Amino acid sequence: MPTTPTRESALKLLPLTAFFILGAISVVIWWVPLTSSFALALRDDQYTHILLILPMSAALIFLDWKAPGASSGLAMSLGSASLGSVSLGSASLGSVLLVVAASVTFYVRWRVVAIPFDERLSLNMLALVVWWIAAFILCFGTSAFRRELFPLCFLFGMVPLPGFVLNLIVILLQQGSAAVAHFLFVVARVPVEQQGLLVHIPGLTVEVARECSSIRSSSMLLVTTMVLAQLLLRSPWRKALVVAVAIPLSVVKNGLRIFVIAMLATRLDPSFLTGRLHREGGIIFFLIALGAVFLLLWVFRRGEAEKRGIGSTGINARGVL
Repeated sequence: MPTTPTRESALKLLPLTAFFILGAISVVIWWVPLTSSFALALRDDQYTHILLILPMSAALIFLDWKAPGASSGLAMSLGSASLGSVSLGSASLGSVLLVVAASVTFYVRWRVVAIPFDERLSLNMLALVVWWIAAFILCFGTSAFRRELFPLCFLFGMVPLPGFVLNLIVILLQQGSAAVAHFLFVVARVPVEQQGLLVHIPGLTVEVARECSSIRSSSMLLVTTMVLAQLLLRSPWRKALVVAVAIPLSVVKNGLRIFVIAMLATRLDPSFLTGRLHREGGIIFFLIALGAVFLLLWVFRRGEAEKRGIGSTGINARGVL
């Protein structure tokens, strides 16, 4: 019997409705970890990037949904999928991941093993993200998941890093920043000696303290670079290379900041050590690093355009022949 337009529209909306129901259930189950993560991001600069992850991920999926063309990501799924049409493999994978997420939460909530608060929060948020991804697969299928792989996996950025992981990253940033600053002093022919996190130059000893690790701006730079690479580039290896470059660039920008402030303090005015450039100047060096990222993106995007042009020319030439 032919399906009426009204019934067909209702069937198309079933996956989206089911997804929102599973999402609402997740908010109820993980309300405390979710609000705790947002509160942590608001009060601790080391976790500020968490506030950007969910809206950015939703925006990327929405842009793909609204993109022109019949093959645009989620639009195609909503146009053809129904709960009954999702493959058995998709249903199985989604169900297994739902069970995994629920099991992790049960394990953490009942405290089978004593776990510190920060690690419990990380595990709870990890389970929440897995639940969201499982719900997406269960409702829209694995083909839609593959198309929306980046924005869905991007959600893992909402998981607060436990203290022992964050401390290790901060230490690496401190050591890297001290090494970069030492290198810049050598290039500038300034007598310099480095002892761990201490950098000695004539008239000044700089300690790269935890507060000087630039963990906040480094996280923001990495998140911003990932989104820009996803939006502006097509090639997976080019995307990966840009993101990989952003990691050492985070260290370089902080080493440059230490070098500039130290040079200004020793050459011009010692007040630069406590002035606005030291307290609020991080945005300047963040923008310098972001400019370098944009330059690399422009080079790669131009390379992709030229490659597509060559391919198009080749097809036309073969057509003429």
